[in-house]
Amino acid sequence: MRYAFFIGCKIPFYVPHYETAVRTVCGELAIGLEDIEFNCCGYPMRHYDFTSAALAAARNLALAEKAGLDLVTPCKCCFGSFKHAIHDLAESPDLMNTVNEKLAEEGLRYGGRAQVKHLLQVLRDDVGADKLKERVQKPFYGLKAALIYGCHALRPSSITGFDDPLSPTLFDDLVKLTGAESLDWDGKLQCCGGPQMEKNEELSMSLARARLSEAKAAGADYMTIGCTYTQMQMERGLESLTGAEERGPLKGSLVYPQLLGLAMGLSPERLGLADKDVDLAALAAFQVPPPEPEKKPAKKKKIVKKAKPAEAENKEAAAEKKE
Repeated sequence: MRYAFFIGCKIPFYVPHYETAVRTVCGELAIGLEDIEFNCCGYPMRHYDFTSAALAAARNLALAEKAGLDLVTPCKCCFGSFKHAIHDLAESPDLMNTVNEKLAEEGLRYGGRAQVKHLLQVLRDDVGADKLKERVQKPFYGLKAALIYGCHALRPSSITGFDDPLSPTLFDDLVKLTGAESLDWDGKLQCCGGPQMEKNEELSMSLARARLSEAKAAGADYMTIGCTYTQMQMERGLESLTGAEERGPLKGSLVYPQLLGLAMGLSPERLGLADKDVDLAALAAFQVPPPEPEKKPAKKKKIVKKAKPAEAENKEAAAEKKE
């Protein structure tokens, strides 16, 4: 398994621990990640200049094609951006020609061969549940996880093809492989507020806190995330909550490779986890198997002598008299 690794723009600066965890877990699972000098996925430009957004995405796909690889990304927004570009370029010959004329200036061409997968799809489809189960050495016991699917992966489903947009299971199944419980909660399919982060910060943080409030109400111990923007939002939201009462049972937010890596027995340091971000002691406590219930000693059966029939008793008495 080899992929062109698209890390995106936000991860290296805002959530570098996400990259650390992805590279560590992929290395352990023999998923080859090829680093190519990619540009932006085009997402920020999609609603400003459609052609520029398609060109940005197509250039990355052309570089992957040149390397003979499909592309994998841990970012749901990048994933959605590539999926839109692949669809739009296939549907519009004029857009395809315009983009390829520009790419030709640096000796590139997009031919529609390279595909894009999200990291979660690679884990489910290419690695597979059976192999992941084999690698889980330190499962979690009783950990309640509130996961968020991410808008740009689920919708529009006819373009992204990630999962059922109304009743997805892909992420839930991967979380369950670690032993953790995936909660059914109100914010699971909702927006984290990430797209509004640099346009309306007040609205953005309001949405982030709403998701955290819903997770708290559901009794979640940790948020479990598979999207760059959502992890950024959850981390910012948690920082804004002061005191145990506001946080409730919530102890932090983990990206899925961190949860999986810990279940595989990898050290927190290798997964980019630090005490300042997550309570590592509380997290490790969920990996301690619960004590087995004490077995009560079996009760001794009372031996009850069966009453002898009257005829037998009479014969015994007659024999005694003769003696």
